[in-house]
Amino acid sequence: MTEQRVELLSLLPEELEAWMLSVGEPKYRARQIFPQLHRGIAPDEMTNIGKKLQEKLREHFLWHLPVVERKLISALDGTVKYLVSLSDGNCVESVVMKYSHGNTVCISSQVGCRMGCKFCASTIGGKVRDLTPAELLGQVIAAQKDMGERISNIVMMGIGEPLDNYDNVMKFLKLVNHEEGVNIGYRHISLSTCGLVNRIEQLAEENLPITLSISLHAPDDETRSAIMPVNNRWGVDELLDACRAYFAKTGRRISFEYTLIAGKNDSVANAQKLARVLNAKLRSRTDTMPIHVNLIPVNEVDETGFTRSGKDAVAAFAKTLEGKGIRATVRRKLGADINASCGQLRRAAMQE
Repeated sequence: MTEQRVELLSLLPEELEAWMLSVGEPKYRARQIFPQLHRGIAPDEMTNIGKKLQEKLREHFLWHLPVVERKLISALDGTVKYLVSLSDGNCVESVVMKYSHGNTVCISSQVGCRMGCKFCASTIGGKVRDLTPAELLGQVIAAQKDMGERISNIVMMGIGEPLDNYDNVMKFLKLVNHEEGVNIGYRHISLSTCGLVNRIEQLAEENLPITLSISLHAPDDETRSAIMPVNNRWGVDELLDACRAYFAKTGRRISFEYTLIAGKNDSVANAQKLARVLNAKLRSRTDTMPIHVNLIPVNEVDETGFTRSGKDAVAAFAKTLEGKGIRATVRRKLGADINASCGQLRRAAMQE
């Protein structure tokens, strides 16, 4: 029976050490190759290990970094958007955004998505498969190699629902955080979910100091269910209860993402209702949870027919929330000239 080969980039140092011992190699070899793998160096390119070990690694493991198929660079702000291919030919997107505090990469967690959010290009065509820990990590490494610059922050907000790929994402977080590897601290990682309550509860038990972002996008069940099918499984009240419990367990502030869609969820009445429900569910006299709402004018996708809210509507929405004691910011659109929002580049490639 043929051994099922696993991906080298999916292994932690202690897993590599155990394998080294199993094939008669000293375990210190694992510490020699692990940092190099995380710099994107293939085993065959490593000069500090012999040919025999290189052959063993080739025989037992897979090595493949995502390959850059297309690269778009914004003339406005330097944002870089990548379409990268995986070992099976499927493609996903990652985006590097440049800030004064460092480079942030937004990575994909699945090929496609099965969540079905009506405003999102990533979910058109459904989910193909989950990404492995190696493929998640590979997006970060490939971006660093291509740019020749360090990535200091990660946002898991690309194609796919991270918590729908839970085990692989948890392994990735351990890998990317490891001090001998890419070494990006948990506090520099943000994970976005459309609201898988069972997984939010599970994530709370992990007690990782990452930032959790909730894609809320509506103040009530009727409005949210119309644009986010996941709400038919877990409604707004149940989702916010899970957020409250997550904060109580971890002490970590949650960011709420709210995509503004003209005529759907962007009225002052919607803002008032949102403020009421957030204050009622997340705040009390004895325990005040900080609330931050990130307002995002919808990215216009041909297939959805949705249009973005006007500047006046966005400003009125933010002002209404602020008036109710809720911090609101409007996300600055980066890479506007290259359609840097996720899903569009992959969609165009599929159509071609």
